[in-house]
Amino acid sequence: MIEAVGLSKRYEDGFLALDALSLKVEPGEIYCLLGANGAGKTTALNIFLDFISPTLGSAFVNGIDAIRNPLEVKRHVAYLSETVMLYGHFTARRNLEFFATLAGKRIDRSQCLCVLREVGLPEKAFDQKVCKLSKGMRQKLGLAICILKDAPALILDEPMTGLDPRGAVEFTEILKELRGQGKAVLMTTHDIFRAKELADRVGILKEGRKVLERTREELQYENLEQLYIGYIRGGEGPAALEAVG
Repeated sequence: MIEAVGLSKRYEDGFLALDALSLKVEPGEIYCLLGANGAGKTTALNIFLDFISPTLGSAFVNGIDAIRNPLEVKRHVAYLSETVMLYGHFTARRNLEFFATLAGKRIDRSQCLCVLREVGLPEKAFDQKVCKLSKGMRQKLGLAICILKDAPALILDEPMTGLDPRGAVEFTEILKELRGQGKAVLMTTHDIFRAKELADRVGILKEGRKVLERTREELQYENLEQLYIGYIRGGEGPAALEAVG
């Protein structure tokens, strides 16, 4: 459903932001990309969304080439960024109705209220202007917009940023439900523990290169935190961690 094949991005100043990234997310699977700031996580997502163009490689959503047919791809993917861009002087409900219309969906009031409750937005916030809402509430509203689009693929960039512990738990449960509906989810995160809980597959990026990939089954016998710290510190997993320690 979501696939990168040898994706690379080198900027005009010579900086290599992404180095031959290949990954695949099947329907009904959550793939978490871990990595320090500047590792290339957001760069990879931006290529799928046609925000930037790759230097080399291919990106596909539902079998459609995201570089050659970006408008067609947008019909098959929903996107939630770390900082949700909404209309601040619209209410939460009006934003939801507006973006649903952009996605070609006709929704009535009851559907709107149902999905806002599903993502855990407080009912008092439904008719408040978005500029008055907390960042965590805006994230929940952004997720509601993604759910209403009902796309087969979801691309999420640090989606739990700004959520309190209860909100993060609720968000996690919703993602599990979406996986159960057959959605393919590609998500970047810094939250190692949430990644291990959620992901069917985890990839670690370092300086634009995927240095590790593990399945949920493989991670039952490995310490993801130690693997991550070992690679980020400059070596090759646990051996590097022991050397530094």
